[in-house]
Amino acid sequence: MFVKKSRKAAFDPKIFLAKVGEGKTISKYQKDQIVFSQGDIADAVFYIQKGKIKLTVVSERGKEAVVGILEPGHFFGEGCLNGHPLRVTTATAIEQSLITRIPKAEMIATLHDQPEFSELFMADLLSRNSRIEEDLIDQLFNSSEKRLARALLLLANFGKEATVEPIIGKFSQETLAEMIGTTRSRVSFFMNKFRKLGYIEYNGKLEIRNSLLNVVLYDKPEIRKNDASKGPR
Repeated sequence: MFVKKSRKAAFDPKIFLAKVGEGKTISKYQKDQIVFSQGDIADAVFYIQKGKIKLTVVSERGKEAVVGILEPGHFFGEGCLNGHPLRVTTATAIEQSLITRIPKAEMIATLHDQPEFSELFMADLLSRNSRIEEDLIDQLFNSSEKRLARALLLLANFGKEATVEPIIGKFSQETLAEMIGTTRSRVSFFMNKFRKLGYIEYNGKLEIRNSLLNVVLYDKPEIRKNDASKGPR
């Protein structure tokens, strides 16, 4: 008797990440809730379904720096796959978020067995690596107002379709200062300057205009002069 073999369903990484089971859990995090802290045991990888996550690091002297703002579709906590026994950053929800947690063993097995999942994970890592390189160049060679302008454009998702979107969620001037490596007073000065020049607008939420790109692409004498008067970066 001929028995028709059932066709195995194709593996969908997004469906895999959106379902609990096989060690995976899905949790809701409220604004300012910590997902993991610097120094915690690193035993899982996380995936953002909804919301935004801020990655910060604190030096031995107690200075805190923001090293990343991650949106839906991004992984974080992948250092555990590279042999890091402890977390080197703190991950905090900056708005209500839905996060999938994949234990280290399950993550490794899925990467080994599912090429589609491996491609999704590697694409995210490569994208973040490029972003880190760009951030480093930005810190080394660009002035503080250019770094702030670039950070605001990235938060507004500029570049996806040559348009900008309102920035969802509130980013304090302290957070922006930590992101670009300057002081809150400098951020306040340039935010006011950008608003007077018509590059940004406060209307219940922060709106970024495409014209802010001029600060990144071109030297603005009126901005540079005021920047220099504030002392060294």
